[in-house]
Amino acid sequence: MKKIEAVIRPAKLEEIKDELNKYNIHGITISQVMGCGMQKGRKEYYRGTEVTLNLLAKVKIEIVIQDSQVEDVIKIISKEAKTGEVGDGKIFVYNVEEVIRIRTGEKGENAV
Repeated sequence: MKKIEAVIRPAKLEEIKDELNKYNIHGITISQVMGCGMQKGRKEYYRGTEVTLNLLAKVKIEIVIQDSQVEDVIKIISKEAKTGEVGDGKIFVYNVEEVIRIRTGEKGENAV
């Protein structure tokens, strides 16, 4: 099993969720996060003073899936999140040793 974490633009969340649903991938966790990378924030003016905002609002998607689904999920997220501009985000893939469904005690892929 693998865990995929993707940090994306908030505006792209619904498109990614819709596309994942088409592939019967429903178990996802969404978090609102702040971060910066190469985008390095933006400048705004507050009461006439320039302020640099270097932490931008992002969304983090977390999905635990079977190994056979990894490439499909990466393609979906990459396609739907891409604008071609700096700040599109990142995808991270981790190995998952075990999953346990608390309610039933199921383990492994049955618990996903």
